[in-house]
Amino acid sequence: MAFAVEIDNPDQAGFRRAAQYVRMSTDHQRYSTENQADAIAAYAERHRLRIVRTFADEGRSGLNIEGRDGLRLLIEEIEAGRADFEVLLVYDVSRWGRFQDADESAYYEYLCRKGGVRVVYCAEQFENDGTPVSTIVKSVKRAMAGEYSRELSSKVFAGQCRLIELGFRQGGPAGFGLRRMLLDDKGQSKGLLKVGEHKSLQTDRVILTPGPEEEQAVVRRIYRLFVTTGMTEAAIAQQLNAEGLLTDRERAWTRATVHQVLTNEKYIGHNVFNRVSFKLKQQRVQNPPDRWVRAEGVFEAIVPAATFFEAREIILARAKRLTDDEMLTRLRLLLEERGAVSGLVIDERPGMPSSSAYRSRFGSLLRAYQLVGYNPDRDYRFLEINRRLRALHPHVVEAVRGGVERTGGFVSERADGLLTVNGELSLSVAIARCRQTPGGGLRWQFGFDLGLSPDVTVAIRMAPGDAEAQDYFLFPSLDLAGARLRLAEENGLSIDAYRFDDLEELFSLSERIPFAEAA
Repeated sequence: MAFAVEIDNPDQAGFRRAAQYVRMSTDHQRYSTENQADAIAAYAERHRLRIVRTFADEGRSGLNIEGRDGLRLLIEEIEAGRADFEVLLVYDVSRWGRFQDADESAYYEYLCRKGGVRVVYCAEQFENDGTPVSTIVKSVKRAMAGEYSRELSSKVFAGQCRLIELGFRQGGPAGFGLRRMLLDDKGQSKGLLKVGEHKSLQTDRVILTPGPEEEQAVVRRIYRLFVTTGMTEAAIAQQLNAEGLLTDRERAWTRATVHQVLTNEKYIGHNVFNRVSFKLKQQRVQNPPDRWVRAEGVFEAIVPAATFFEAREIILARAKRLTDDEMLTRLRLLLEERGAVSGLVIDERPGMPSSSAYRSRFGSLLRAYQLVGYNPDRDYRFLEINRRLRALHPHVVEAVRGGVERTGGFVSERADGLLTVNGELSLSVAIARCRQTPGGGLRWQFGFDLGLSPDVTVAIRMAPGDAEAQDYFLFPSLDLAGARLRLAEENGLSIDAYRFDDLEELFSLSERIPFAEAA
């Protein structure tokens, strides 16, 4: 949670005006915002400073500035010349953040100093007076703050690997046909965890266990159809949907969800970790298999290992890597035969790499077309953009699900895409690509499915280039007048009042509060 508070105390006449910035992550109770504020207040009293503003970020990681609205607002007000204080009080150097680049925290201090605001570290043993000694000490402490995060990350990773080797699950949904079982510190079962539920004791552990027999039967049938009858993932998904079967997330089956069942080793009882790394919130990395951490045979298997590895061999043989020239040669031959190509034509041709393979290898289908000398009559750039937006939608849904679950809630999704939070609040997600007018202005055109009748519509404006989200609008159903909405960069208070830089406001709205506390 982030906030800024104005404080005024007429009894402190003659004191210099100051603001305080406090941040607490989860690393240690001594860094609670209350403890920081107490130390800062004592310092202010000793040095005749009157605290008139408080900027706070609670429960925020110090690895980057993402989600730290208190720090953002502080910097914005100082840069805009709106700061009504001349001193900024901070508990210690690490409260700016435990940045992996030590210069980042120095940059924020520089912005304050440039805006005429002096930064004071109340719990440090040096004066922040710009002398060579203070500069050297600050540089060392900034590096130490980053090193603390690196050491903690290494220790946490080593602990996770150890638990994986012991057969314990390290987060994530169980998957179709499986369930999460909670164990106490003696290894005794405490029952199954429902979707959105988490362990409450640090000594508890989670393992995977087979789910309902009917789901296990579906998993085994998927393997049988793929290995024995030679059906593709897409055909299997189509058959399952025709029978009215849903995935564990209550969604329709797709080629991807069937493929996940066929390739995840948890179905033969293996515990695999570190396939993807996102250490220190720097960059998400797909790790090679030799860096995976695994423990074999620690869960009860649903399918025989021989069947699983037979399915893997089929997939590996089908996914034989072609060179760029081989892929382009096949595309060129298809073009000569058909006279025109499209993603659908490519996907329907036996023996051809999929259209997604061309996109992955060459960046886009248009780039692959250009390399074989094919220039479509129409401008298909918008198709590539729309494809990216469709691919972004499930990531947004997962972000909403993760944020709500972080606050103790849960999210379910209907087949038509409507989300329900805590069984009470319904959400719809709409994404609009960024368009540029001839005059250089930016525009976004939304189309809303009013038939879903959501309580709140999450409207996402993509940034120029459509590679990432720019901001979010949370529209209550009562304030959406129609199925179409056209937005500019500035839209007036009646629209922009619903604009947010991230989805934290939505997550805080969905937080479950005990009745006694709410009363």
